[in-house]
Amino acid sequence: MTHQLSMTEAELVAACMRDDRIAQRELYDRYKKAMYTLAYRTTGDFAVAEDVLQEAFIKIFRSLKSFRGESTVGAWIKTIVVRTAYSKLRKKKIFTESLDNQHLEQQVDWGHNRLDAEYLEKAIAALPEGYRMVFTLIEVEGYAHKEVAEMCGISVGTSKSQLFHAKKRLRESLKAFGY
Repeated sequence: MTHQLSMTEAELVAACMRDDRIAQRELYDRYKKAMYTLAYRTTGDFAVAEDVLQEAFIKIFRSLKSFRGESTVGAWIKTIVVRTAYSKLRKKKIFTESLDNQHLEQQVDWGHNRLDAEYLEKAIAALPEGYRMVFTLIEVEGYAHKEVAEMCGISVGTSKSQLFHAKKRLRESLKAFGY
């Protein structure tokens, strides 16, 4: 069977469900970059993000037959990646709902006196994992608090609190460095 890059999402999913390895590779290739970026933004660690991506795609291919088409395949894959990242962080016991007093003074090298995407990325990466996860899902990925709460197994109130404190720390950190 030959595949074209112009396969529709439905055709690609159907081929993957038939255990078509070429289609599975195409699905992986379509989503790997965006999902790796999401995994990195939520974990803040390149190696952990690679593990998350690998584990997530194993889960995706094992459970693709359960995909009901209630959302796009991309949204479904994104949810699996987020849940896998959250699970990995919980296993490492680095996701926390506590509002500790640890600040962003994690020796971030801010470089020049100009705010740009690189500095903002460093500030976000320096957030504690729980704050970073919620901030990334809501502010970068566009999820609602209810969706984040469901994905992460936390309350809506905790999601709102984590976002509030993440933004507060980002403002403090950026202000401390003259931004």
